[in-house]
Amino acid sequence: MANKILMQRKYAKVIEVLAERAGKSLDEALKMFYTSDTYDYMREKIADMHCRSDIYLADNIIAENK
Repeated sequence: MANKILMQRKYAKVIEVLAERAGKSLDEALKMFYTSDTYDYMREKIADMHCRSDIYLADNIIAENK
């Protein structure tokens, strides 16, 4: 089971990558992240989403928003 602190650091990294790849501010990326299905899957540890790369997760969130 993933440590809560490690998960928070993972979320922060994904949000940074998301902002960069989507051309959004950190605030916009934060909102995109926390309202995404990907975040829910990571939080619930579904399909080991929390083990995927930051880029994969950011791209997945971008795809959700299209």
